[in-house]
Amino acid sequence: MPERIHPSYIFPFPLDPFQLESIEALNQGHSLVVSAPTGSGKTLVAEYAIYRALSHHQRVFYTTPLKALSNQKLRDFRKQFGVERVGLLTGDITLNRNAEILVMTTEIFRNMFYGVSNIQEDPLKKVEAVILDECHYMNDAQRGTVWEESIIHCPLNIQIVALSATIANAGQLADWIDRVHGPTTLVMSDYRPVALRFNFCSIKGLHPLAVTQTRKADYQLQTFKKGKKTQDILKRNKINTLHVEIPPIQFVLLQMAERQMLPAIYFIFSRRNCDKAVTELHEITLVTQAEQIRINHHLNLYKVNHPTAIREACHIDALRRGIAAHHAGILPPWKELIEQLFQEGLIKVVFATETLAAGINMPARSTIISSLSKRTETGHRPLQSNEFLQMAGRAGRRGLDKQGYVVIVQSHLEGIVEATQLINSKSDPLTSQFVPTYGMVISLMEHNNLNQAKEIIERSFGQYLVSLNFANRQATIKRLRSQLSSLNQQSIPLTIKESQVNEKLNSCLREERYILSLLHQEWNEKSNPILTSVLRLLKEGVLINVRITSQNNAILPAVLVRKINRPSQSPLILCLTCENIWVLLSCNSIVRLHTDIDYLKLNNINSPSINHPGPLIIGDNGSMRLALAIAHIVNYSKIIIQISKADASLRSQLKLGIVEKRDFKKESAAIQEYRRNIKRHKREILKLAAEINHQEVELKDQTRSYWDMFLSTVEILQHFGCIHQLKPTSIGRTISLIRGDNELWLGLILVSGHLDDLQPSELVAVAESITVEINRPDISCTYMVSLPVNKAFHAINEIRCELLQAQQHARVSIPIWWEPELMGLAQAWSNGVAWNNLIQNTSIDEGDIVKIMRRTIDFLSQIPNCPTVSERLRSNASMALNTINRFPVSDSELWLDRKE
Repeated sequence: MPERIHPSYIFPFPLDPFQLESIEALNQGHSLVVSAPTGSGKTLVAEYAIYRALSHHQRVFYTTPLKALSNQKLRDFRKQFGVERVGLLTGDITLNRNAEILVMTTEIFRNMFYGVSNIQEDPLKKVEAVILDECHYMNDAQRGTVWEESIIHCPLNIQIVALSATIANAGQLADWIDRVHGPTTLVMSDYRPVALRFNFCSIKGLHPLAVTQTRKADYQLQTFKKGKKTQDILKRNKINTLHVEIPPIQFVLLQMAERQMLPAIYFIFSRRNCDKAVTELHEITLVTQAEQIRINHHLNLYKVNHPTAIREACHIDALRRGIAAHHAGILPPWKELIEQLFQEGLIKVVFATETLAAGINMPARSTIISSLSKRTETGHRPLQSNEFLQMAGRAGRRGLDKQGYVVIVQSHLEGIVEATQLINSKSDPLTSQFVPTYGMVISLMEHNNLNQAKEIIERSFGQYLVSLNFANRQATIKRLRSQLSSLNQQSIPLTIKESQVNEKLNSCLREERYILSLLHQEWNEKSNPILTSVLRLLKEGVLINVRITSQNNAILPAVLVRKINRPSQSPLILCLTCENIWVLLSCNSIVRLHTDIDYLKLNNINSPSINHPGPLIIGDNGSMRLALAIAHIVNYSKIIIQISKADASLRSQLKLGIVEKRDFKKESAAIQEYRRNIKRHKREILKLAAEINHQEVELKDQTRSYWDMFLSTVEILQHFGCIHQLKPTSIGRTISLIRGDNELWLGLILVSGHLDDLQPSELVAVAESITVEINRPDISCTYMVSLPVNKAFHAINEIRCELLQAQQHARVSIPIWWEPELMGLAQAWSNGVAWNNLIQNTSIDEGDIVKIMRRTIDFLSQIPNCPTVSERLRSNASMALNTINRFPVSDSELWLDRKE
């Protein structure tokens, strides 16, 4: 092949403009960011990069975010380039590691830079390009940091080809890669080879959705954009969301079948509901008799190869009728069968969770979205724009369909308003999820001094975004300070007449204040002993009303934050008012107690240091939330204990005419207006000061740079003896060889000695508990663990508690997995329990069990390579690995090819 391969030499069809532009950038030696819709043909750019590297006798790494996607790419590339030229690296599988085209998960690529790799030689030798497929995964809260680390550490001589779905800030991503890695070209396209048509399905039928709807829909959309809640719109239109009729799944599919809109992927955000949908369609057949014969042929082959991995009879029957489910709870071999049959057009509808939108090659004519919101670990939330676009982008098969269809189904919470709004919404921007992990920190400290490490850390995408916002926020603060200075210098002039009236009023005011001081003195003499006794009974967090003399004796709701006792004097109280102002007062400033309101929680509130009563200090963002709560809650208080009667006494004195000055009533109107102006002026000053404080807090949070996070992680590693004098110790070097979500947690357990005496099956049980966490409340397992497992588990709990405390103190939030409920399951599988018996004794889905076991395998496979771990533990880990790495946990198709 020539040095510069012409695309026509490889592809026997004309390419799209964005593909040609991308190829030209590769031939110029640039790295590349391609941002284009799902299904637009980005993979072709990666294929060209592979052909180009092979023509130079170089290698290519192809990274994906998911093992399932890596497995699929392995199969595709084997067909395209030949079996001998393609290899695979995942956590539990190694195939043809020296291949010219090496497919891997992005974590494996990242680990190569930290000395954690299954490849003994230089893993990057002769690598010309690395393809980062699904690069928009940088937004993933748990794993996004992997993509940033990969780009930061990638050698400058390797071209980066980042393939991303449409994102709002693709230019920033390309500019960042250009800064940290070298010349990078951005290629953006909104072109779809198969246009999408959006539809809405209600109980009345299927309705096309366009940018412009009926007048009513237009009005609702505009109202939605103005920020009004959907519930308000529905209420105004007399629609009760609880009584909205939802079209049945069978109705939706029949509507689409009549319009020849199948095959379709039907997205449902629940595994259980995906399976339920399959069983509900027991009367529908969507395939022809000839297609049924082909399906039966595939099923029979599958049963021969995987007799223990067959789903229930209802799913087999549904499959014969062209209906199936696809989600993470299903065994991988069965999912592969579903994918194959769908690609061949033999399945007409697949009910799937949103994970199917993440790059798995299952193009459909239509996608159906059952709801525009979903339940997550943090609660129910609307779909994000990029999530919706990923699912919608699965519709339309290039070369097969002239048009793709996206159908949004009416749900209890969302209807045509939300559908129209989401269709017209812009894509979300990439954000940074960069976190300095323990392995990263140890590796950087091994090869760099602090200044060099700081340079590397500050090359993160997060730091890049901060630098872009830093100047804007500083300019905002400067502008606000200028406004505040101007307000402070302003004076509000008085006329001569107003001055005369003001002087008379001030004289009256002095007289009033004198009388008021006498009344207060009398009140204090009587009330101090009572208030002191009451205050002893009050706890921090109680809701009270206080009089603040420095604010014209204003009485404000407040929360008691701290009591300060004084010898021979009444206590002082530190309060936060509903106006977010901190004030230190004497106990006789308490006017009312609200006894029917629960004590307010004072967690994460940073109270200021005030040494004496008087000063008013404006609170920060943290206290603002509490202040808003005070203002809201006090309105619901009905049981109020009145403490002070001074106001009543004062009013009675005023009625006697001591301070009543009716002669000035008319004349004081102008002065009252003047005073109102002054108060307004002060409010503006306070408002500006609060906004400046807010902006400065935000700026400080932004500039609590990733370097500070790095130093906090170093502090923890020093505490556990992993770093000494800024260099890794032997324990630290062992931890740097481990890959996992929390390398320190895993490493401390390995070197603790608590696992040394465990038998292989017992080691499997403990390994499962520290590498996996299942966030489900309904976990059950009937298998019990042996006594040595319980003993070891409780011993390592002490390590966990110490690490938790250290991380909290250093404000480091790296997960520490802890899953005791399934240890018995792991031990039983290791002891040889049959798969069918295993799944009958737990509530966990089969696919989840496979995932748990594979993560356990990944951890166990690393133990023999850790030099400071005992020989007995390394030997037991190897034996334990063999006991659990069997079908269906092992990947059957790949495992048969495994030769290493």
